[in-house]
Amino acid sequence: MIKKIITLLKLSRKIALSNILDVVSRFQKPPLMIKVLFKLLSLSTSSKKEIDLNKDEGERLSESLESMGTTFIKLGQFLATRPDIIGEELSKKLENLQDKLPPFSLTQAKVIIKNDLGEDTCNSIINLSEPVAAASIAQVHKAQINDNGIIKDVAIKILRPDIKKIFNEEIDAMMLFAFLTESFVKKTKRLKLVEVVFLLKEITNLEMDLRFEAAAASEYAENTKNDVGFRVPQIYWNFTSENVMTLDWVDGVSIRETAKLKEKNLNTEKIANDIIQNFLRHAVRDGFFHADMHQGNIFIDNNGHIVPIDFGIMGRLDKMSKRFLAEILFGFIQRDYRKVAEVHLVAGLVPKDVPIDDLAQALRSIGEPIFGQSVKDISGGKLLKQLFDVTEKFNMQTQPQLLMLQKTMVVVEGVARKLNPNTNIWTTSKPVLENWLRNTKDPITTINETIQNTSEVIKRLPELPEIMDKANQALTYLASGQIPQNSNSYTDLNTKKSEMIAFRNQSIIGFLVLVIFVLLVF
Repeated sequence: MIKKIITLLKLSRKIALSNILDVVSRFQKPPLMIKVLFKLLSLSTSSKKEIDLNKDEGERLSESLESMGTTFIKLGQFLATRPDIIGEELSKKLENLQDKLPPFSLTQAKVIIKNDLGEDTCNSIINLSEPVAAASIAQVHKAQINDNGIIKDVAIKILRPDIKKIFNEEIDAMMLFAFLTESFVKKTKRLKLVEVVFLLKEITNLEMDLRFEAAAASEYAENTKNDVGFRVPQIYWNFTSENVMTLDWVDGVSIRETAKLKEKNLNTEKIANDIIQNFLRHAVRDGFFHADMHQGNIFIDNNGHIVPIDFGIMGRLDKMSKRFLAEILFGFIQRDYRKVAEVHLVAGLVPKDVPIDDLAQALRSIGEPIFGQSVKDISGGKLLKQLFDVTEKFNMQTQPQLLMLQKTMVVVEGVARKLNPNTNIWTTSKPVLENWLRNTKDPITTINETIQNTSEVIKRLPELPEIMDKANQALTYLASGQIPQNSNSYTDLNTKKSEMIAFRNQSIIGFLVLVIFVLLVF
């Protein structure tokens, strides 16, 4: 516990020496005691870094978190998904957080590969390059491998040395701080700070097992192997372990480079439509979708195929959620609000005693203003958010997977519109939804059967069932923002809390003994 306190003091000094308090103060004024504490912690012989006034608060906040290392970068990224805790405005600022750090050396990379994959496998890797990209948790190298007599260009992703140890030590210290804050500032109890930090720890530790990401990529590739114009890089399992992941090198152009795409005579309007259609197809057909589809994670290869990368965050939908998604979006496209209301009722998403006409009217209040706008300005993701807000008034049950999908849909639509500002989301979505609904049973007559079997059988690689179970659990945690009471994680959380309560009580007793001793002696 003493080590945690020392780590916490080091982290606090990092925060104090950064400009993060100045930036956060623009959104919410910190207590005077916090200001004084940070002032003391920031005492230094060196001058404090000047604030670049040419950058907005979001950029400065991102830079501050980035300068403090992995734990704070991951904390910032996680809090960006929790506007319920930090507010909408600050959440949006943190969405711009860049995940970039200086790379570690090629020599260190070779040591990690050798230790993880063995000397023979390490020696079979040809032309391992210097790092081509470096993030807070891992970095990527280009190399070549001999795959059954064929030399292939590959990308090798390697975790940073000791990253798990460093992260867990820092996050445990932050959990202690969260616990002490909740103990002495009663107003913060409602924020469940300890649970938030513990949840970040659970999710990030799974992200640090590259076998999980490799398994997700493998499943994604299997699901989409027949999708025209879409390709997922192949995973090479003989060159993959907990700390190393090897997959096809992608020769192509990032979709953020619109000018280069046009130079290659690639149709950016078609690419924009294909990105949206593939995302929806994977969600409603497979129930397994890429949940981090920003511009940096999508390439167009030399054959004009869409190639996603970075499979650390994937989303899952069960049968009911897939049906629900398709029906509500298609219902809004058709402006059939009563049908959408019926799906809510029959699926048990709202109580049975909710008047269907009242619910349909509430849904109309969402749809009609949207369809009064220019069609290119209508967002499916924002429509889902409005739907969740309105149906909450009718006691709609929270749908964790749909919350993650809604956030991803907003990102995908933004990506598509940067390629083609006039992208018509609804015209693009309609054929995918129509085709899927046409090939399945009518939802109103069969949805009860679906509800009885909402848990789909997850496709797993035979050698990795435990990893995939944990991965799916982590995705649920991320989407719902809570830890189920019947899970092992919930037990671990309570154990941590018990340890911290014991430490707090012992500290108080120790302090009282010290005070009594001083009074008796002096």
